Amino acid sequence: MESLFGGLRRRRTTTAGGGFDSLKRLGHISPAVQSHLKHVYLTLCSALAFSALGAYLHIVLNIGGTLTTVGCLAAIAFLISLPASQDQERNRFALLMSAALLQGASVGPLVDLVLHLDPRILVTAFVGTAIAFGCFSAAAIIAKRREYLYLGGLLSSALSILLWLQFAAAIFGHYYFTFELYFGLLVFLGYMVFDTQEIIERAHHGDMDYIKHALTLFTDFVAVLVRVLVIMLKNAQEKSEEEKKRKKRY
Repeated sequence: MESLFGGLRRRRTTTAGGGFDSLKRLGHISPAVQSHLKHVYLTLCSALAFSALGAYLHIVLNIGGTLTTVGCLAAIAFLISLPASQDQERNRFALLMSAALLQGASVGPLVDLVLHLDPRILVTAFVGTAIAFGCFSAAAIIAKRREYLYLGGLLSSALSILLWLQFAAAIFGHYYFTFELYFGLLVFLGYMVFDTQEIIERAHHGDMDYIKHALTLFTDFVAVLVRVLVIMLKNAQEKSEEEKKRKKRY
């Protein structure tokens, strides 16, 4: 009888508070990996702050463009080429912040356009992207190890399809461009889950390169944010055009 009641109690606690307990315990993640994830997310927050600074510098100084994009890619390539050692940690961190700053400047023209149309779009897009990032990352952290790693092959195929869709959008225009935006958004949301779990798995195998892992999540975040901004900007422009047409009719 005692074992029966004990089993019932265990079932109640796992069904009623299972989700909260899994958030609290994270038993499948070692303390070392948990500490690594803290470093990753703190570095990611720093990169996002530098990216916002880069966008602000573009609005003030108009520096964003092809040169900042090339500079961002060069900084990322240089960062990846450096060994993940304590001697190079400061240099690699500085390169990541430089890449984030240049990335923000490159996205600056889009941010400037959004601010001129409706500043609320920027706030809504950033908050929505942050919430989505938090939810998908939490889902990957709480899930069992390797549960979402199967997505890697699917996402790689989807990414190649996305490249072809971008090529088609450049040729055929509006319809393919709209479809590419939503498809790309879904692809990079999937990468948020996959990359988070891959980072955890790599950390379990001894890869504690928090700077490289933060770079991976940073690129996912920016890719989602840019697509959300473009979608919301496109919808706002269509609404304003419809309102103008209604005013002309009346």
